[in-house]
Amino acid sequence: MQPGPKNLITDVEGLRVGHAQDARLRSGCTVLVGERPFAAAVNVMGGAPGTRETDLLAPDRLVQEVDALVLSGGSAFGLDACSGVADGLRAMGRGFAVGDQRVPIVPGAILFDLLNGGDKGWQRNPYADLGLAALQAAAAEFALGTAGAGYGALTGRWKGGLGSASAVLDSGITVGALVAVNALGSATIGEGPGFWAHPFELGREFGGLGGQGAHDPSLEPEPMKRMGEATTIAIVATDARLTQAECQRMATAAQDGMARALVPSHTPLDGDLVFAAATGARVMADPLRDRFQIGHAAAACLARAIARAIYLARPLPGDRQPAWSAVHGQAGSAD
Repeated sequence: MQPGPKNLITDVEGLRVGHAQDARLRSGCTVLVGERPFAAAVNVMGGAPGTRETDLLAPDRLVQEVDALVLSGGSAFGLDACSGVADGLRAMGRGFAVGDQRVPIVPGAILFDLLNGGDKGWQRNPYADLGLAALQAAAAEFALGTAGAGYGALTGRWKGGLGSASAVLDSGITVGALVAVNALGSATIGEGPGFWAHPFELGREFGGLGGQGAHDPSLEPEPMKRMGEATTIAIVATDARLTQAECQRMATAAQDGMARALVPSHTPLDGDLVFAAATGARVMADPLRDRFQIGHAAAACLARAIARAIYLARPLPGDRQPAWSAVHGQAGSAD
């Protein structure tokens, strides 16, 4: 297993990612869109999720493909980012055909960042505009760290952020992950600098620090968040040809990556959720072996993406929490 050329989810050919954020609002959103509709599914393991159109991702539903997936800040208000994306896709002529109408299918999930110090006194919900702007910005290259849905994120210890990673399997199949980390738990071992995800690191993508840091549960900080204020939301994707049921299995396997990279994870206070996407560009030569490897790679990529989100988050004036890079003296590099 090795990272793809960009070490981003967009190493899965045919996928693009766009961000939009508002520094005054201290929030933003992120959109994953395909060149064409793609198979998708979801797995929810947190106790406080906020979602839109996830019911239609079950394998027995009429619609088997989606046009885009959205990750957003803003709590329930952030679900309106999906409306902005849907409006933009409809204007492009995209969507599920119903007579002479096109209905874009845009599931989404949100995290809670309403108490992070930003100006939330809006008169009109800003997230639809952010969603449209993120769609219009979608590209193969995109920023990590303090960007998009992770712009205003916090965690149990460090400033949160937006992360991504990819892997190319020996079969040639590509797997990638995209995540906004706003967890109750911490991505580092104690005060760090090492990350819980260090066994899965490829190269020095989050510092090459190994397991540095002592974990003493008695020294864990008191949670800074209250009921419903957390959540890590993610997307894992592959170019393999998967059914919706197989996508759901990939999403389920990827939750292991979240548990490896954030301690604790999947708590009653988090809305932890993983979408899965499959473009279907590559036929599996050995379906049983390939499905097994895709699930493992999805979990490993998600763990790596979570660590990269924290590693690359940058300090900004007014932060409620320290950025990892500010404390540990590393500027953070995507290498």
